[in-house]
Amino acid sequence: MTAFAGMTWLNPPALALDTPEGLAVTTAPHTDFWRETHYGFVRHSGHALLHPVTGDFSAEVTVRGDYQALYDQAGLMFLLDEEHWIKAGIEVTDGRAVFSTVVTNGRSDWATMPLPFAASPVRLRLTRHDTAIRIQVANPDGGWIMARLAYMPLRDPARVGPMACSPERGGFTARFSDYLCGPAIPRALHE
Repeated sequence: MTAFAGMTWLNPPALALDTPEGLAVTTAPHTDFWRETHYGFVRHSGHALLHPVTGDFSAEVTVRGDYQALYDQAGLMFLLDEEHWIKAGIEVTDGRAVFSTVVTNGRSDWATMPLPFAASPVRLRLTRHDTAIRIQVANPDGGWIMARLAYMPLRDPARVGPMACSPERGGFTARFSDYLCGPAIPRALHE
């Protein structure tokens, strides 16, 4: 049994292979998660393999992707409902892969962060402490870099798991491995 067994797809992808080495996801065309801001549209068609969580927790995954087209993206998703969610991971924008977070509380808010190391593979972590969601990316030289601290209403159950989208095309492939979800890391922000 793999780390992804028992999880449920929100919008199944074109192809998903769950093997002992990890989960390979190939996106369907024009898939995304977004709400209103700047573009004026709502998209809730991205692929996310989710499981329920309650209370405080930390989820981690290693992501590899063949990032090529604008907005190709892969990472973790935290979902309460269609108007309250977070996606975080690697995304292509302005011709390069960056660390990206979208926080949606009714409307989406997007932030990007250049990485001082290769964008694939990347290990990321999402932690909930009450109404605070902390998003971190692992530094290959050791330690974690905080990418975002965001508000999200405290409702249970929530759902969390790997996410992949390709708003401009289909056929983007992302690979997820070493998925963990368990008790929250300590609350202190500065390790």
